Amino acid sequence: MAYDIEKSNNEWHAELSPEEYRVLRCAADEAAFTGEYTDTKENGVYSCRACGADLFTSEEKFDSRCGWPAFYDPKDLGSVQVQRGGSSYPVVRCARCGSYLGELFEGEGFATPTDKRYCINSLSLRLKPADSE
Repeated sequence: MAYDIEKSNNEWHAELSPEEYRVLRCAADEAAFTGEYTDTKENGVYSCRACGADLFTSEEKFDSRCGWPAFYDPKDLGSVQVQRGGSSYPVVRCARCGSYLGELFEGEGFATPTDKRYCINSLSLRLKPADSE
């Protein structure tokens, strides 16, 4: 699949920490309850740590008690890509660079407008606080 931002593995290795590379480019999940943004309540926009694309906002973030940041919807419909098949749950990727973000769970009964849980790795995100925009 073609993305707006395409780089070689060597370029990604040079730009990302080993942990970021493992999550963003190798589709590995960080351990539950260890991520920087799991319990963050700060207002702002969560962007892709690899390319800087705006993905989610604090408005859509909710406490799902799953151990990872959870959002009920992306910032914009085209900001993330959901890939179904090949995994137990649909995989969520950045629509701009194809980096792995996490997985999508639906129909779990959360009291959110969409009943969706975008379960996203903190290492895939960077929070831009609202007061810095």
